[in-house]
Amino acid sequence: MLRSPYSRPEFNPYGDDSSEPEVSGPWNAPSATRPLDASLSLPGSKSLTNRELVLSALAVEPSTLRAPLHSRDTNLMVEALRSLGTTIVEQPGESPFGSDWIVTPGELTGSTTIDCGLAGTVMRFLPPVAALALGPTTFDGDVAARKRPMNVTVTSLRDLGVDVADEGRGALPFTVHGSGRVSGGELTVDASRSSQFVSGLLLAAARFENGLDLTHDGERLPSLPHIEMTIETLAQRGVAVTSDRPGHWRVHPGTLDGRIVDIEPDLSNAGPFLIAALVAGGSVTITGWPEATTQVGNDLLEILPLFGGAVTRRGTTVTVSGTGNISAVSLDLTTGGELAPALVALASLADGTSEITGIGHIRHHETDRLAALVAEINGLGGRATELPDGIRVEPATLHGGLWHTYEDHRMATAGAIIGLRITGVEIEDIRTTSKTLPEFPELWLHMLGLAGEA
Repeated sequence: MLRSPYSRPEFNPYGDDSSEPEVSGPWNAPSATRPLDASLSLPGSKSLTNRELVLSALAVEPSTLRAPLHSRDTNLMVEALRSLGTTIVEQPGESPFGSDWIVTPGELTGSTTIDCGLAGTVMRFLPPVAALALGPTTFDGDVAARKRPMNVTVTSLRDLGVDVADEGRGALPFTVHGSGRVSGGELTVDASRSSQFVSGLLLAAARFENGLDLTHDGERLPSLPHIEMTIETLAQRGVAVTSDRPGHWRVHPGTLDGRIVDIEPDLSNAGPFLIAALVAGGSVTITGWPEATTQVGNDLLEILPLFGGAVTRRGTTVTVSGTGNISAVSLDLTTGGELAPALVALASLADGTSEITGIGHIRHHETDRLAALVAEINGLGGRATELPDGIRVEPATLHGGLWHTYEDHRMATAGAIIGLRITGVEIEDIRTTSKTLPEFPELWLHMLGLAGEA
C-alpha cells in the first residue's frame, strides 16, 4: 500500500529533514530497459481538493472529502483554513494514499499568518476568504513564491473595498485586513497571467453581500478549464454562476451547501506516466479515470495520439500504448499550460521539430517554466528555443547530466521523462514532487518494474 507522508497527522512540511520523503541529493532517473506493461492508480486532484476545501470552509454545514490529495499544497490549504477558524479532522477512508477529511465550517477569524509555500491555489484562493474574516491575515510563502504575480488579487480586493497592505509590491507578503464582510458588486480584472485570480474570487463570491459581477479585461484568459472546474464545484453546492459572454461571470449572494465529495484522481499528474509509454514503448494503464471531468489532464487523451500514441478507454480505465517512435507536433496548449513541461520533454525526444505554443503564461508559474525547460533541455545537448508564447524543440542527440528542478514539481517529472531514454540524467531535487504527488518516485519505479530500488 502506498501512503503519502503528508497523510500522517504529525507531518510538518516545514519541520526537519526527517519529516520529508527519504531522498537526498540528486535522484538518478531510471531508464527503461524494456517496453512497459504497468497499471497504476493515482492520488486525488490537487485542483479539486483545494477548491473543495475552500468551499467546505464557506458552507453552512459540514462536508466530507473522500480520497483527497495529501501533499504539500493541500496540507498548506488545510492548515491555512484551520487558522481561519475551520475544523478539519481525518477519518479512515478507502484510498490507499491517505485518510478522508471531515470539514466543519466555523466563524471566520483573522489575526493569523498563512504560509502559502509555493501553492498558487493558497495564495490566490484564500485572500477573498480572509476578507470575510474579522481581523488581519498576513500571507507569505517560500522565497520563490514572492516572485509570483499577486497584483490582481491585491487590486481586486481593494476595488471591492477591502483594506490590503502590500507596501506597493503587488506580491507576497501582504496583509488582508478583514472586516467580516465584503460588499461585492461589479469588478473588472485582468487575469491574463493566471485563471486562479478569477477562481479565487468566484469561490468566495456567494458570501459577498451583493454577490459578484466579474469581468475579465485582458489580452487572453489562460487555463479556462480551471475556471470551468470552479464553476462546476460551485454548482454542486447550490451556487449558480451565470455567464452571458466569454470573460464575464455573475454570482448572486447565497449560501453554500455541505456535501460528500469524491475527489477524482489527478489527471495532470497522470501525464508523465502515460507519456512514458510513448517514450519506452509498451503500455501504461491508469485506473479510476472519471467518465466526465473538468480536469485539463483529460485533454491528454486527444493530445498523445498526435505524438504517435494509441489511447484505449474502457469505462474508468485508460490505457496509452506506444512504440518508442515519437512524432513531432505543432500544438496550441492555451487551455492546458500545466501539461506543457511533460509534453515539451516528450517533444525533445521526437523525430522532428515541434512547436508548443499558447503557454506564455507559464513563465509565471512555480518558476519561469519556458526559460527553465529551454535551459535544461539544451544543457543535455538538446536544441530548444524560447518563443514569445511557447517553445520550439528541434531533433538533437541528448546526453546525461544534472537536470535542475527550480523548486518546481513539473520540472522534476519532465526530467524523469527524458531519463527514461537518456541514461545518466540526474534530477536535482525529486522532493519537489511532494507539492502535488509525494509518491512520484515510488510510482515511477513501480511502473518500470523496479519497485523497492528507490
